[in-house]
Amino acid sequence: MVTSNPFSAMFGRSPFQPLLAHIVKANECADQLLPFFEATLAGDWESAGQLRENVTRLEHDADVLKTELRLNLPNTMFLPVSRSDLLDLISVQDKIANKVRDITGIMLGRKMTVPSELADPMRDYIRTSVACVAQARQALEELKDLLESGFGRNVSDVMQNMIRELHTLEHEADGQQVAIRRQLFSLESELPPVDVVFLYQIIDWVGELSDRAERVGSRLQIMTAN
Repeated sequence: MVTSNPFSAMFGRSPFQPLLAHIVKANECADQLLPFFEATLAGDWESAGQLRENVTRLEHDADVLKTELRLNLPNTMFLPVSRSDLLDLISVQDKIANKVRDITGIMLGRKMTVPSELADPMRDYIRTSVACVAQARQALEELKDLLESGFGRNVSDVMQNMIRELHTLEHEADGQQVAIRRQLFSLESELPPVDVVFLYQIIDWVGELSDRAERVGSRLQIMTAN
């Protein structure tokens, strides 16, 4: 009797299909962050709670995909990349969804709102970090499509362009983070000290989204440079 595993079958079609399925979940998770932030600004904690539930569900889905990939990834495959590279990539991708879970969890749990002076800069900062995640997803989609279509010689050039754009976005997020931290520093005396500590934490964690998205791009670049 032959047993079929739908997840294993995905590897038969493409080793990148499970990775893509996972980063789609991570991207969907990140997409919840700006609406969640808007709900906290409005003091709409019911909507914030619903969005947090979405994040929790999507992060769980990503965890399931990560586990299935690790369990079903064969020890030896005829692949353009190594098994260890694939495992490393899924680990980096997974940290994106985990960080969105962390941000929404602490903000909802403490009913955190940022000072009004920081609202617009934080919106832009979140948009840039989420755009980094979307760019990482697009890079993986392009890589999968190029490898499956057989245009191997074009893969490196395409990746170079996409990773360059991802690096530009991540650099923009870094600049926004520095500016927001400087602005928060000027407001510290007007805020409860504990709130200040957690605000710096949230600012750092939003930055980690763009950092980890860039790491996805860096690993794709290394994988296609061989």
